[in-house]
Amino acid sequence: MRRMRAAPALAAPALSAPALARVAALLCALAAALMGPLLPCPAGAVEGRPPPGAAACTGCHAAGAAMGPLAGRPEAEIVAALADYRSGARPASVMNRIAKGFTEGESRAIAAYFAQIGPER
Repeated sequence: MRRMRAAPALAAPALSAPALARVAALLCALAAALMGPLLPCPAGAVEGRPPPGAAACTGCHAAGAAMGPLAGRPEAEIVAALADYRSGARPASVMNRIAKGFTEGESRAIAAYFAQIGPER
């Protein structure tokens, strides 16, 4: 018996955080249109609103605010900072308590949001 050889796996192209967010929003919109309430999208995915928790960051991290803006910073930098605050590796007066309130997934969503909106002017 002759064995069939499997086709080589195709690698997906790497997408930037903004492109990935747009693709996710489009897929959520399509799923919502087809399936309605059976398949809810994450909060803000279709509307372009910040993910849960991100709005609270702008109190201290908006343009001109005391701690400097998060908008436009690299996603990986924000994720790493939140993880360091959460673990206690990065000392802080308030951020360690705030970071512990977010799961890793929530931290990634917040970081992706601020990275994609670009620097504030």
